[in-house]
Amino acid sequence: MSALSPSAVIAGIDDADRQIVLTLYRAFSENRPELMDVVATPDWQDIPLAPGQQQGRDGIKPLIGAFKAAFPDMAITIHTLIAAGGNVAVRGEITGTHLGDWFGVPATGRRFSMPIHEFHRVEGGRITHTWHLEDWFGWFFQMGINPVGGLAA
Repeated sequence: MSALSPSAVIAGIDDADRQIVLTLYRAFSENRPELMDVVATPDWQDIPLAPGQQQGRDGIKPLIGAFKAAFPDMAITIHTLIAAGGNVAVRGEITGTHLGDWFGVPATGRRFSMPIHEFHRVEGGRITHTWHLEDWFGWFFQMGINPVGGLAA
């Protein structure tokens, strides 16, 4: 599921760009990689790339399925959407349960909540660039793993 929080702050974004950005998150939360063809340019730049991810919108598609397999109840909640001059800033949160292998970590069955901060460049009704930062270090600790040295204390 992907949704705006009831208290979401939305400013400076028109309806068309808002739908484009929200549909990007639906691609992940609903395991619908084909939605990337609707929202992103073929040469979309995802910055930084995930381990093993290929360039372009086709490069993210296999990861969408892997992400949903690892976190089948995943939900993405958008708390803030602010836009100016074709740039859209997003503050959100991913929640779910770790039920499949991810980053080499076998399923733990643990719930998690991870903040995300992303910036999208929208031109001609499509996303051309996404710069993103997720708190994967915090996710490892929520899973009971110290990514630097083994088990968390």
